[in-house]
Amino acid sequence: MVIGVLICAIGLLPFFLALSIGKVYDETKLSIGMIIYMSLITIWQLDIGVLYFKDVLSEGTILILFKLFRFGPTFGLSIVLYVAYRIIKNQPSMVKNGNWLTNMLYAFFTKKAIIGSIIWSAMVYAINWTDLGIKGLTVTQIGFTGVYYFPEYGPLFWVFLMHMAILVIFLFVVPVLSMRIRNAHFKNFLMGFSFSALVLVIPGMLNFFPLTGVLTSSIGVILFSVANMHIFVKLNVDLKRHSYELMEKQKKLDYTGHLTGSLIHEVRNTNTIIKGFSSMMDQNDSLEEGDKRKLKMIGEASDHLEQLTDNYSAYMKSSALIYKTDDLAKVIQESIDFTFGMLQEHKVELEFTNIYSPLNVYLNKANFKQVFINLIKNSVEAIPENRTEKKITISTEIDDRNIIIHFIDTGIGISPEDWESVFDPFISVGDKEQGMGLGLPFVKKTMIEHLGDINIVESSPNGTHFMLEIPQEGMLN
Repeated sequence: MVIGVLICAIGLLPFFLALSIGKVYDETKLSIGMIIYMSLITIWQLDIGVLYFKDVLSEGTILILFKLFRFGPTFGLSIVLYVAYRIIKNQPSMVKNGNWLTNMLYAFFTKKAIIGSIIWSAMVYAINWTDLGIKGLTVTQIGFTGVYYFPEYGPLFWVFLMHMAILVIFLFVVPVLSMRIRNAHFKNFLMGFSFSALVLVIPGMLNFFPLTGVLTSSIGVILFSVANMHIFVKLNVDLKRHSYELMEKQKKLDYTGHLTGSLIHEVRNTNTIIKGFSSMMDQNDSLEEGDKRKLKMIGEASDHLEQLTDNYSAYMKSSALIYKTDDLAKVIQESIDFTFGMLQEHKVELEFTNIYSPLNVYLNKANFKQVFINLIKNSVEAIPENRTEKKITISTEIDDRNIIIHFIDTGIGISPEDWESVFDPFISVGDKEQGMGLGLPFVKKTMIEHLGDINIVESSPNGTHFMLEIPQEGMLN
């Protein structure tokens, strides 16, 4: 009985950790999956621990409890599928092309597969309630564990063994599939969850053999609970820290915007005073001709300042933009389609390469589409007519946090001293004489509004390489 109490006490460890997860990290569906899975582990341990209560419970009661608690290991497969499904489904970006085997394996991590696994698990669980699964109990004695009951299995017990074998196979498959996930936080969690679950399940399967006793799974429970809690907490801390960094960045941008708006307002007020006094002085007939010319210059400067403040105000004005998750690859392709006529007219080749599907980003589609229209338009105008290779190349890559877009053209390039000023509004660099110089500044402003950025990586007379970065949208919900 003492051994049974110890096993049950160890088995409660995942349950109490699950309660902690529920209180601290209750905002995601992934948390729900983790809570259910850890609760099932507790039920699994109770299933084992009850076999040691020979002295206090009747054989019939122990058999019923054993069959009842078999619910824990039986439905573990469905929860493993659910946890993997939640992560894979909510990924903002994954490598698009895989071999046929990998693509086939992904078919098992769908809603239909989860429903199918639940039905299958229910059938396996039902068999365990019959003599075909578990016929009864036999008394077993091993030196260090003492006397306990060991289940006497029926002719269809192989169904349960196969069921557990499928679980082990899936736990080996999940790390392989996680390699296509580009977000390092989710990839590391999924791999850690799979390996810690293997540490739990494989020792637990040794319980099917009397000589190994029924204590082996308790060791796995302790290791799993510690490891799993660590990787789950780390995932949430990393995501919250990343979210906090983005919020702080947005606060700084909002503050800068308000500060700029206030500055524009004060400049307008001061300029109104200047214009008012200039107008009054202009009506004074006693002014000499030289003074009138100076007064006229003051008025022209005041008009120019008014025009600048109006332009900056229009540039900074932010209407109620609608942000939603969208596939960045589709947005880029729509921009390419929109500029197709311009590309054809100037005989410029455009190549767009993307190996990720989906490539989801939280964005304002209209503004982000305009970003690439502006970039393409600027690059087309920057490529000389007599250039042998007239080409624009757009490609994507992903690091731990950001989606990166490389935009490369074969234009005349931008001088190093203009790499920063080219993003300033109302400034046109190079040979461009038309326009207000708002193309690249709009791109810069839009990228910053999306908590990203754009910079020039390299530029020469042979072309320019822009690099755009935007945070991945991958918070589980």
